Amino acid sequence: MRLGVSAALLSGVLLWSDPAAIAELLLGLDPRWLLPALLVTVLQVGLSAWRWRFTAARLGIALRWSTAFTEYYLATFLNQVLPGGVTGDAARAWRHARALAQYGPAVRAVVIERASGQLVMAGVAALALVAQPALLAGLPVGLSGVFAVVAAAAGLSGWLAWRWLARVLRPLLVDIRRALLAPGALPVQIATSVAVVATYIVVYLIAARALGVATPFTLLLPLIPIVLLAMLIPLSVSGWGFREAAAAIVWPLAGLPASEGVAIAVAYGLLVLMGSLPGAGVMVARPLNPDA
Repeated sequence: MRLGVSAALLSGVLLWSDPAAIAELLLGLDPRWLLPALLVTVLQVGLSAWRWRFTAARLGIALRWSTAFTEYYLATFLNQVLPGGVTGDAARAWRHARALAQYGPAVRAVVIERASGQLVMAGVAALALVAQPALLAGLPVGLSGVFAVVAAAAGLSGWLAWRWLARVLRPLLVDIRRALLAPGALPVQIATSVAVVATYIVVYLIAARALGVATPFTLLLPLIPIVLLAMLIPLSVSGWGFREAAAAIVWPLAGLPASEGVAIAVAYGLLVLMGSLPGAGVMVARPLNPDA
């Protein structure tokens, strides 16, 4: 279903947003920008792995730096190629829990670490809306359909997970206080997550420049977090389709061509996929998780 959603959304957006202009931009991609983008993705994985290790330490569970780094690469790769966008994180939690024989804390460490990043992403997107009044004015009309899908998905997920949540919510709340909200944890979590979000934005800006898009960074910056936030909708493969649809809506609200926004979104998706490929090597070299 998620593969079908991604394919349908992506096809519809490409056809609606001047496919000839999109193809022209993508065919003009400058390969000299690939190395800088890939280097930023290495930093991104390193920061994310450090955040996971910090969260696990706050919960009293062991996680070596080398294990955190390689397992995060594997999770990133799986999130790119498997539906839902969180399958890699589920595998990361399971592999760590299996190595430790401590399933509850290991799973909750991954949940809290991911929540830290997504909350900061949502906050950055909210700031972007405030910085661009035109986007805020056009949001109720332009994104009403997307928000309807998100609300429906959240309602369905909540209904399906309610009985499970009732059982695990109490220890999860305790661990959230320890690893996320405690005075010694919250500033670290926020700072690390802001740095991770910054790497996402830098890769997006590199994608724009690789296509030869000369739109000033000051105009692009408020648009990017909103598009990245759309990728978190768990109804596609790695955000494909939702990312491009959000770009096709947001770019015209800023007075820019939709084809430019869609082309940059596609280029960004390809760069992120390339950046995740070391995770495929981890999958081959370490099919079983080593002792943590």
